[in-house]
Amino acid sequence: MPTLFRFFAVVALLAVVGFAAMWALATFVEPSPHEITVPVATPHSSS
Repeated sequence: MPTLFRFFAVVALLAVVGFAAMWALATFVEPSPHEITVPVATPHSSS
């Protein structure tokens, strides 16, 4: 039983670290807006 408890503790610790990293990225990192140009292919007619 201690092995199962240790496994769940490690999984919980990894989950907490992952959520903390996501929270830190969402809170402290500001995205820089910039224009995006995407070329659109025009369909060619067969006639």
